[in-house]
Amino acid sequence: MVLKVISADSILFQGEADSVELPGTEGAFTVLKNHASLISTLVAGKIVYTQSGNKKDISIDGGVVDVDSNVVSVCVF
Repeated sequence: MVLKVISADSILFQGEADSVELPGTEGAFTVLKNHASLISTLVAGKIVYTQSGNKKDISIDGGVVDVDSNVVSVCVF
């Protein structure tokens, strides 16, 4: 699936990811390939994504995520 993480200033990450862990307002959750469509708000924490078995993270202060058709689009503050 494709992960896009953008802020008002720049694209923080855009590329393939095997899984994405997000700090949702109601608790952390994981998105995998073929996940159901959803929109959620995010709180301060880390977006942790896996690429070919390697975990990487991006710290955020909050934002929103849209998951649809194997594209995870995250807009962060």
